[in-house]
This record gives sequence, structure tokens and C-alpha cells, in this order.
Amino acid sequence: MNPARFRTPPEAFLPWLRDQIRKLDPAPRDPFGPALPAEPRPAAVLMPLIYTQGQWHLLFLRRTEQPHDPHSGQVAFPGGRMEFTETTTDQTALREAEEELGLARIHVELVGMLPRHRTASNYWVTPWVGYVPYWPYPMRLQPEEVAETFLVPLAWLADTRHLERRWRPLGPRLVPTYYYHHPHALIWGATARIVVTFLHALGAMPEFSEEGLPRLGPTA
Repeated sequence: MNPARFRTPPEAFLPWLRDQIRKLDPAPRDPFGPALPAEPRPAAVLMPLIYTQGQWHLLFLRRTEQPHDPHSGQVAFPGGRMEFTETTTDQTALREAEEELGLARIHVELVGMLPRHRTASNYWVTPWVGYVPYWPYPMRLQPEEVAETFLVPLAWLADTRHLERRWRPLGPRLVPTYYYHHPHALIWGATARIVVTFLHALGAMPEFSEEGLPRLGPTA
């Protein structure tokens, strides 16, 4: 992919991006397989896409430190589980972004839906890419959930020198896990995997196999 694409203005970039997302293989990304035998629960995240200072960025949040939260302090996109009143995952993604960031849904232009990703906490997470045309935006962070937000340029995320892929043990499986070593915070796990899928749609990242491997030796 031509790096200049990451500087293309919205009126040209967004139609191209919609087409690229539509071309993605819609098959769910599930590296865990039998390591997580229970049925996954539905969830969704919003990937806020920002054009500022002449280039494209993704907006990330860092979760507030909580003593009993396994995701405490981690970097993520705004999102969460579907409510029983919601019938589509885009409703979930927009509601969560509004609740966690104060990002009003009327100020988000949905661009496309990525294939759903299974997480280690056993959710089927559907990522929605959403363009935020007004920036800077007067966000109101929910302090119990979100400690801070920060932007990362797509060009930085597409540079494979910043990406590490490791095999992590989970029960009887070894699962591929992604890590972005960003100067501001470590971006890893499902969030990093979703970013890699997004960049593959843009032709800016190789397509990695998401198949886990049987683990040899003791699993305790």
C-alpha cells in the first residue's frame, strides 16, 4: 500500500475504505477454538477513525485501574456486551462509545463492519469502524471506565517493526497474540488483533493465520 494513502482526505479515503472493508473475508476470527468450549456472548466495539494534522488515526482508550477487573488498565476501543434491548451490533458499539467517551452517535459516521473476533474472555466482538468528522471533540470520559484516550496514526500501526506476534498458552492450545509496543501504552490482545484485521483490509498488513495450535506437553 502506498503510505500516502494514510494522508488522503476524507472525501476520497472513506469511499475507498468502505469498498476495502466489503472485500474482507467475513469468516469469524477465532484462534481459541476448543480452548473455550462455552458459547461466546455477543459484544461490539467502535473503532473511532480521526483525520487530523493531515493524516488518519485510530482513537484508543485506556481502562481505569480496578482491583477486580481482568481488563484493568488495558488499552481498548470503546465497547462492551450487547444489551437485551439491542438487535444489532452497531447499536451496541455506538451506545458504548457514547457512555464511555461522551461521543454522541449523531457525530459518528459508520464506515463498515469488520469480521467478528472471539476474545479470551469468550465474547464474539464485532468491530465497527466509525469516522468522527469533528476533531478535537469535547469528550466526557466516564471515570469509572476510562482513564484516558489517545490517538495513534495508521501509518505507525501499519509499520510491522512496531508489531510483535507471540504464541501464548491457553489450556490445550497455543494461540497467536499481537502486541503493539507504542510509546504511550502497550496495545495487545483482541484490540491489536482487530487493528491487524483492519490494516489487512487496507492492504497495509499481511494476512496472518488466526488458527491456534495444539499445545504439546503439560497444560496445567
